Amino acid sequence: MESRRLLITGFTPFGSNTINPSWEAVSRLPRHIGSFHLRPCAIPTVFGEAAQTVLREAAVFDPHVILCVGQAGGREAVAPERIAVNIRDARIPDNAGFQPSGEYVLPEGPAAYFSTVPVNAMAQAIRAAGLPGAVSNSAGAFVCNDTLYTLLHHYAGTHVRVGFLHVPYLPQQGAPSLPLEQIVSALIAAISALEV
Repeated sequence: MESRRLLITGFTPFGSNTINPSWEAVSRLPRHIGSFHLRPCAIPTVFGEAAQTVLREAAVFDPHVILCVGQAGGREAVAPERIAVNIRDARIPDNAGFQPSGEYVLPEGPAAYFSTVPVNAMAQAIRAAGLPGAVSNSAGAFVCNDTLYTLLHHYAGTHVRVGFLHVPYLPQQGAPSLPLEQIVSALIAAISALEV
């Protein structure tokens, strides 16, 4: 089976958090899952800079698929995101102190983009592994959505597929939560669904 390149990212801690389950899980993934060779990358929780960090890494790695992973406090399931919207509307400042309110991600861009990875199959694979998985129809309006929208815009019409998954808190962050090893297992299951 031909090896394919998967660039997978997780965010640095932000707000009052001292840990981010997205990077904690991504950094623990095996380097090979199925036909995919993984390149993990930590990205800053900063509007614009997060996506640019991914694009710089992608320019070197030349991935077939880019998956970004982010933290979503309050969610119970590991959730592939179906859609990214052209809006920045932050409840709290990002790690650079920027707190946009109702701005466009890209003024010249369309209202939204659909993810180009199989979100339903990914959620089903997570559930088949005995873990909570559900498709999400809102990536929010913070840096996660900003990053997904920017990447989908950049790779629109190309062979590079782009997706995003939100993961719950770790137990030490509050409830609802998932243990780290279960988040890692859920990501492995989701990546396995990309084989189709």
